Amino acid sequence: MLPNGSRKWIITAIEADISGPQSHARALDADTKGALRDIHRRVAATILFESSGGQVEKLAHLPELRFALGEPEVDTTSIDNAAYALESKAFFISRIGSDGFKIYHKATIRKAVNDRRASLDEDAEIKPTMKSLVKKEFERGASIPLVPFPNDGSAIQDSPKLTLVVMDPELEWTVGQASGLSSQAGSLSHKIAEWTKQHGKSPRLYPGSLIWCLKKPGRDFREKVGLWLAWKRVFSEVTEGTLGADFDRADRADIQSKVKDAEDDAKDEVWGAYRFAVILDSQAADGLKPIDLGAGHASSGETLCGRVITALKSQALLNESVGAGYIERNWPPALKESGAWPLASLRQSFLNGALTRLLDPDMTLRNKIVEFVSKGDLGLASGQKPDGTYERVWSEEQVSTDEVSFEAGVFLLTKAKAKALKAGMKPEPGVMVGPGPEPVIEKLVELEKEKEPAPGAQTRTLRLVGTVPPEIWNRLGTKIIPKLKSGSNLKIGVDFSVTLSADSVRSMESDLRQILEDLGLKGKIQIEQE
Repeated sequence: MLPNGSRKWIITAIEADISGPQSHARALDADTKGALRDIHRRVAATILFESSGGQVEKLAHLPELRFALGEPEVDTTSIDNAAYALESKAFFISRIGSDGFKIYHKATIRKAVNDRRASLDEDAEIKPTMKSLVKKEFERGASIPLVPFPNDGSAIQDSPKLTLVVMDPELEWTVGQASGLSSQAGSLSHKIAEWTKQHGKSPRLYPGSLIWCLKKPGRDFREKVGLWLAWKRVFSEVTEGTLGADFDRADRADIQSKVKDAEDDAKDEVWGAYRFAVILDSQAADGLKPIDLGAGHASSGETLCGRVITALKSQALLNESVGAGYIERNWPPALKESGAWPLASLRQSFLNGALTRLLDPDMTLRNKIVEFVSKGDLGLASGQKPDGTYERVWSEEQVSTDEVSFEAGVFLLTKAKAKALKAGMKPEPGVMVGPGPEPVIEKLVELEKEKEPAPGAQTRTLRLVGTVPPEIWNRLGTKIIPKLKSGSNLKIGVDFSVTLSADSVRSMESDLRQILEDLGLKGKIQIEQE
C-alpha cells in the first residue's frame, strides 16, 4: 500500500518520468530505434512495478531489469545503460545501493535543482559567472600577459610581449569563419582583424604579439554553468533549512559532492569550449589564421595558457629561441647593402608577423645577440656617425646585455660588416642607415656656470638647457649621455608635451604607460593632463 496522499505523487512521477509528453523517458527515447525502441520507457515501467508490487525490498535490481526486458536482440549492457541514464535525469527515480532503483512518492533533489535552474537570471547570474569562471581558469598558471574580454582594440596594450586575448563567451568562432560563411561570422572575423591591426585609432607596432582565444559554438558551457549555480542555490537552501520536506532526506545528504561535481564539469567545459586560437597571418585573405586546439580537459596537468602555446609551437608558429642563420636569411633586402639592422626594427619584425613569433622577444633577442657577437656570427654597433661608422662596434668579444637596447641608435651588423668596421674600413660614400647630419639647433646647449666656487674647490657643474627637435632625440642620447657619464652626479630629467584630440588622449596615455613600464620607468615618470 502506498502512504496516504502518495497516489497523487505517483501519478506526478509517472507523468514527469515515464509516460508524459515531456517525460524524461520519452526525451531519452527520441533517438532509439529497432530492438531498443522505447527502451527507457520500458525500463522506467519495470522499475515502477518492481518497486511498488509486493517485493520485499520494493526495489528493481539490475538482474531483475535484465530478466524482465532481456530479448535476443537486446543485450544486458543496453538495459543497464538505460537505467543509469534514466536515473540521472528523472525527478522521482532514485538509485539504491550499487544496482537498485526505485520510484518514490517524494521527488529527488534533482527536481529542486531543475526548478532553481529555471529561475536563474541569464544576464544577472549566468553570464557573469561564465566570464568569471573563464577568467579564473585562464589566469591559473598563465605564463604570458592576459587580457580578458576587451570591449575594443584600445583596451589591449600595444606591447612587444606575447599577449593572450580571451574573448567573451558570447562571441563564438565557427569552423570556416574566416571565409565569411555567414554575416555574423564575418563580423567577428572583421572585428578581430581590425583590433589586431589597430590600437584605437593608431596602427599597432606589434600586431603579431596578439593571440586571440575564442569559444566554439554551442550552449554546453552555458548549461553546465546554469546547473552549477542551481546546485549551489539548493545547497544553500538545505544548509539554511529553507528547503521543504518534499525531497528525500537521503538524497539531500550527498548534495555537497553534487555541487563539487557540477563545478568541475563547468571548469572542464571551459577547456572544451575555448578550442580556437587566432593569430595574425599576412598571407590570409582577412589577415587571420585560426588554429583548432582540439579537445581539452582541466585535469590534463597543463594550463590553458600553456595549451595555446603548445599548439602554436607544434605548428612552428612560435619558438623559444632563434639562430643567427635565421636572422641572416631574413635580413631585409633594403638593409643588405648597409649590413646594419636597427634593433628596434629587428624586434618589431618578430612581432608584426614578418618573422617567427618568440615567447619572450626582449629577453630572447638580448641573450642571443650577446651569444652571436661573442662567437663572431653577427656584430653590434651603437652611436652612428655622419660618415656611416659608429662610436662603438662589438665583434667576437663579450658584450653586456645592457648594450643590447632596442633603440634607433643601436644596430645589429652582419659578420662581414662588423669585421670591416673593426678593421677600420669606412663604408662607401652614400651608405647611411640612420638619419642624416644633425640640423643646426639654435641655443641647443647652454653652458652655464654655477655660483663661483669657494676658494680651493676643484669642481665645476655644467648644465645643458634648451629645446631638442624630436627627430634627433635618439642621437642626442647616444652622443651626449655617454660623454656626461665620465663625470659624477649626473642628473637627467624629461619634459615632453604634445597636443592631442580629446578622443585619442586615453589611447595615447595607455600606450605611454606601457612604454614606461617596458623601460622600467614606471613610477619614476608621471603623466599629467592639462
